[in-house]
Amino acid sequence: MPVSDSVDVDMEDTATADIDGPALPINELFASLQGEGTLAGVPSVFVRTSGCNLRCWFCDSYHTSWEPTHAWLELEDIIAEIESHDVEHVVLTGGEPLLHEESVALLEALDDRGYHTTVETNGTIYRDAPIDLASISPKLKSSTPTPARDPDGGGASANGSKGGGEWAQRHEDDRIDLEALAALVEHYNFQLKFVVTDEADMDEILELLADLRDAADVAIPDQNVLLMPEGATRERLAETRNRTAELALEYGFRYTPRLHVDLWNDAPET
Repeated sequence: MPVSDSVDVDMEDTATADIDGPALPINELFASLQGEGTLAGVPSVFVRTSGCNLRCWFCDSYHTSWEPTHAWLELEDIIAEIESHDVEHVVLTGGEPLLHEESVALLEALDDRGYHTTVETNGTIYRDAPIDLASISPKLKSSTPTPARDPDGGGASANGSKGGGEWAQRHEDDRIDLEALAALVEHYNFQLKFVVTDEADMDEILELLADLRDAADVAIPDQNVLLMPEGATRERLAETRNRTAELALEYGFRYTPRLHVDLWNDAPET
């Protein structure tokens, strides 16, 4: 169900004659296979919210972050669309879905109906909600949109317009929140999914894991740490996949594929 034809960059503007109840800005809502993580291959409904507090240069959901595109859907309509598919697993993703308070209400409604839920999050926000799997993807330094590498070729400004480069510093300042990360791993079943560009990322991953293990009151076993190759196209994955797998073997972490890219390349709603 494509719902990304309505462009509304102002994430605070929910005033519309068609919205009577709680709603979320939805970029995509579709059924497919989970492509990443420990549940890769599981039939799932994906609810992709629009809006993000970070700006990774390699973002594979460009129209939820750099140029937010969405339609506002009431929760009851979102749930009705989910229920129209014969699946038991729902992935709430983005963008950053935990930006939105109404994500909690959606997760509560899905829990009441017996769905298994995964929330894909960058780990900078904690919310108290019924989440079966927190798929946490802390963003490394290699994700920062420096003027030399971002979708606009020179940095996007803080309000989302092109040019200016303000997002580079804002992203770098906000990409790691150790308190939020600790709360997420303490309260939920979790996987830590790191996007790996090359082996230069490994020192930062090890340092962050050490800091998180010191900060959290729960164990963080290596089996919960997943390395995922950076790449939103088959061509790019061909450049990063083998080395990422070798790093997983070398450091004793898990490797996660990107099945949706392997199967459908960069097609939308996959």
